[in-house]
Amino acid sequence: RPLQLTTFTEQLYNYSRFFMFPTGLSSPNPPPPPTQEARPAATDVKNDSGNITSPKKRKINGSEREDTSDTISSSPPKTLNSSSSSSSSSSSSPCSPTSLHIQKKLRFEDSVDFIGLDVKMAEEGAAASCSNNKSKAVFLPGGVGHHANGLTKPAGSGTFSNSKPGAAKKLVIKNFKEKPKLPENYTQETWQKLKEAVEAIQNSTSIKYNLEELYQAVENLCSHKISAKLYKQLRAVCEDHIKAQIDQFREYPLQLSSISITIYLILYGLVLIMQSYCSKIMIRSIFLFLDRTYVLQNSMLPSIWDMGLELFRFYIISDLKVQSKTIDGILLLIERERNGEAIDRSLLRSLLSMLSDLQIYQDSFEQRFLEETNRLYAAEGQRLMQQREVPEYLHHVNKRLEEEADRVITYLDQSTQKPLIATVEKQLLGEHLTATLQKGLTHLLDENRIQDLSLLYQLFSRVRGGVQVLLQHWIEYIKAFGSTIVINPEKDKTMVQELLDFKDKVDHVIDICFMKNEKFVNAMKEAFETFINKRPNKPAELIAKHVDSKLRAGNKEATDEELEKMLDKIMIIFRFIYGKDVFEAFYKKDLAKRLLVGKSASVDAEKSMLSKLKHECGAAFTSKLEGMFKDMELSKDIMVQFKQYMQCQNIPGNIELTVNILTMGYWPTYVPMEVHLPPEMVRLQEIFKTFYLGKHSGRKLQWQSTLGHCVLKAEYKEGKKELQVSLFQTLVLLMFNEGEEFTLEEIKLATGIEDSELRRTLQSLACGKARVLTKIPKSKDVEDGDKFSCNDDFKHKLFRIKINQIQMKETVEEQASTTERVFQDRQYQIDAAIVRIMKMRKTLSHNLLMSEVYNQLKFPVKPADLKKRIESLIDRDYMERDKENPNQYNYVA
Repeated sequence: RPLQLTTFTEQLYNYSRFFMFPTGLSSPNPPPPPTQEARPAATDVKNDSGNITSPKKRKINGSEREDTSDTISSSPPKTLNSSSSSSSSSSSSPCSPTSLHIQKKLRFEDSVDFIGLDVKMAEEGAAASCSNNKSKAVFLPGGVGHHANGLTKPAGSGTFSNSKPGAAKKLVIKNFKEKPKLPENYTQETWQKLKEAVEAIQNSTSIKYNLEELYQAVENLCSHKISAKLYKQLRAVCEDHIKAQIDQFREYPLQLSSISITIYLILYGLVLIMQSYCSKIMIRSIFLFLDRTYVLQNSMLPSIWDMGLELFRFYIISDLKVQSKTIDGILLLIERERNGEAIDRSLLRSLLSMLSDLQIYQDSFEQRFLEETNRLYAAEGQRLMQQREVPEYLHHVNKRLEEEADRVITYLDQSTQKPLIATVEKQLLGEHLTATLQKGLTHLLDENRIQDLSLLYQLFSRVRGGVQVLLQHWIEYIKAFGSTIVINPEKDKTMVQELLDFKDKVDHVIDICFMKNEKFVNAMKEAFETFINKRPNKPAELIAKHVDSKLRAGNKEATDEELEKMLDKIMIIFRFIYGKDVFEAFYKKDLAKRLLVGKSASVDAEKSMLSKLKHECGAAFTSKLEGMFKDMELSKDIMVQFKQYMQCQNIPGNIELTVNILTMGYWPTYVPMEVHLPPEMVRLQEIFKTFYLGKHSGRKLQWQSTLGHCVLKAEYKEGKKELQVSLFQTLVLLMFNEGEEFTLEEIKLATGIEDSELRRTLQSLACGKARVLTKIPKSKDVEDGDKFSCNDDFKHKLFRIKINQIQMKETVEEQASTTERVFQDRQYQIDAAIVRIMKMRKTLSHNLLMSEVYNQLKFPVKPADLKKRIESLIDRDYMERDKENPNQYNYVA
């Protein structure tokens, strides 16, 4: 490098200066170092007697500087030796041998006027001085006609004025009377030596002359205004050398039969030429003075280094044949590497660095390289998309991107990285975005291929518009997959669980694969909300039943923490449904069963679910549900008071009665069923009625026999047992205290139970797991004419046995009735919304009224149903049509 070789030249100069070797150009003074900066003088100079003096200070234009850093200009040096002496005997005698000799070296430019220049010399360490000495002699080494730096210099002198012993001396230096001239034939002989040295360097042979001598010669020529001629001669020598090199490079034929060897020979030859030429930087070191004076002062001239690059670029690289072969060879090597072959990467790095140094990288190479890259990957993308599956193709694309990034690091210029990577991304990804997703996204999501989905998202994120296309296909996939869960009636039993699993799956994909991208989260919510409401009301009903199955006492699948997490997940699905009032109706019915029958798994879990619903839908949504819990708590307090009342009244009886007081507005509507109760039960009911109405006058009690349950004590051959049964089961079992065998018709007449309910009751007692009754004939169903008797041989390992009522499957009619009740509630809400809007607006058009109503309602409404409610309100005089404009309504106060 230029800096390194310059430093080497400076070291060489310092070395020769120390020993003061004479040179072939008869320069008695040590030449300056080959730099343009200030040149230091020696700090310690030996005098004639061998003593070493310390550096002196001199004052130039009123400023003191150390001699070691005193430099005026960079012209050829001229040495001035000033010696001072003193004697005690005579004022005109020469100085004694012990006198102090001070040697100073000053460098000047011819253009500087030295007349009147004052140098203040401060003598230090002098042992004695000449007492009557009035002047100081100035000597030029070599006397008259002495040659310095090869130049004839006339004798000159300077005088000291106003010198006194021990006082500062004043040195007056004047210009030469005649300007120094070069010897005859000096220019021609010097150039011949320089030319021989340059050719030796170019041919990698030894140089006959000292480098310092050559540098000094260049400096002398430049000092005498021969810089322009020297520069032209140097350029001509370099130009001849390069012309000779170009011919051998053109001789290599580019034949397909030996293309590999030929390409390598061509490229290696070019690299060797460039490396050989760059190694000639020693030429610039020799001509450094020319480079830093003449060339630097002429802005139109390139530096010696740039001149060499310009010649190399013009004669070798700019040659069409050479350039074509070079670029073709480079592209061929890169193509082979892309095909999996091993190549010499250092060769490519050297060639591309050469092109970059010559400033033709972008124009000559980069454009063609990007065109070849575009063509290669366009064909490869089309071929592999048809041959490979999506995961395999994605891994191939990722591998290609890593390879190209490695090429940029290894041998390509950094400026190529952005367009190169963009080209690869466009041809392998951008042109196949939709085809890739249509071919493989569904497969990747169905099989939950997390790593492949992560790679897919990373690659699509690199392409403009890739994430948006992926987002659209993501929404379509969620809608399609979710619709298969919701629409199919055969999946009703597992619908909610499948929805929960699907939600967990897409959440995991978003968190891990899609980097929690907010767009994908929002798109997922919109897609869920769309497909889950394609089937009105049914998802809400099934979610309510799923919650009931998790909150029942018999559910031992999960701990309290797991149950809490399960409820949180269910609430997420609950947010997506429109028919939340349908959910409320079914949830309230199931909650009533859990509370009344005591089947609730945990009161804390029930209240936790209630708080979640309240937070999600507001206090109005859960007011009735909270009322149900209040009724249960109040009923406990009332029963404590009733037991105290029974004790105070001394009412005999061995039946313990527990009553739950339910507010009809809070609880589901139950159809009352009149049955024939035993006299003991009827008496206890009347006692409780008297007690309760005595505390709360004006209230009406209605007994709901369908919700009652009892504990019966029974004696069998095996021993005593306790049977936990419903009220209807109790009435049937108590009949067998009066007789041994009864027919279906007799039991129905005695109990007053409705026929279908009675058949299910008898089926649970005679055909279930705990068969306390025996049916004749034996069968699973109860038919007319069947006879029942008590099973005295009944055995069971438990003391208390719970005999579950055969749960009749919810019929279509019951579901329809629940839906109808929900629809009735919705009508009241629609009416209230319309009246609120009209009361505030007074006058409103039909379309605006419909829009306002849709905004206020939390459930979907058909336009036809909304029109019916408007007509109903008009008939009831809440509003009227405008007489002039039938599409406008007016509020009636």
